[in-house]
Amino acid sequence: MNDSIRLGIVMDSIENINIKKDSSFAMLLEAHKRRYQIYYMEVKDIYLINNEPFGSAKIIENIEDRENRWFEINKKKDISLKKLNVILMRKDPPYNMEYIYATHILERAERDGTMVINRPKSLRNHDEKICANLFTHLTPNTIVSRDHKKLLNFYEENQDVVIKPLGRMGGESVFRLDKNNFNARTVIETVTKKENVFCIMQKYVADVTKNGDKRILIINGKVVPYCLARIPKENNVRANLSSGGIGKVRSLQRDDWRIAKEIACFLKKEGIFFAGIDVIGNKLIEINITSPTCIREIESHINKYSITQLLFDEIELELSMRNTVD
Repeated sequence: MNDSIRLGIVMDSIENINIKKDSSFAMLLEAHKRRYQIYYMEVKDIYLINNEPFGSAKIIENIEDRENRWFEINKKKDISLKKLNVILMRKDPPYNMEYIYATHILERAERDGTMVINRPKSLRNHDEKICANLFTHLTPNTIVSRDHKKLLNFYEENQDVVIKPLGRMGGESVFRLDKNNFNARTVIETVTKKENVFCIMQKYVADVTKNGDKRILIINGKVVPYCLARIPKENNVRANLSSGGIGKVRSLQRDDWRIAKEIACFLKKEGIFFAGIDVIGNKLIEINITSPTCIREIESHINKYSITQLLFDEIELELSMRNTVD
């Protein structure tokens, strides 16, 4: 319990979240339990004056796990971001230029000693869908392009693929092109918006229908031993819960541990404190670092293990180490 820690959180509208599924809410619950001072901001609220970072923040209190009035706004105030001990960057995609601008502002706070999760530079450098391809020995065959001919050639070579645009979330515009799909050209044209938008195409991994698309969480290099397997409904390629997928909490298996431990080392090196990787079968699909989800779903099905407790224990350990060095 520490009421001296000042926590900032940058996220989408706090009034519109689904508290049963929202990982940011899970974090806020734990921070409130520890008596942190909590400053809530949206991207529109952060700004620079003479290269100094500020935020028009709302101080939120009385955070409770209840449907109605689960938080209260104490007051609003403009604050210097460098006076916060830690900032959680939890803005959902789309990953666009506005998102990039926000990371530059948060990087100024990081420069002045504030711990930013995840590190702004890493958020800019590692696109969630492209990043996984740093580990080609773990991923399915993959192409990132907006060229129709190259995408069609890749589809014809691999026969069964999944295609989706970059910078999106929740299964938006995800299509499967199986063998002899007569709509392949139309789908590629649609997803790339007639060669104006980059997309990613990967060989389809059939294990998704049986064992699901597993979301595995990694905190400061430590792998959470439980995952949420998201299984698509029949005749639906999308496993995302927001797209109708069915979630089942499971313990990690051998291949899950093997993949997660390798990625955890990379994340630790890059200053990516909290991430969620997606694994289908023995293949790595994505490395999610913007606003990873599934904390609430996993915690609701396991006893005597708290993901948010691990997260904030690690945050407090990092802050104490910084204070010792100072």
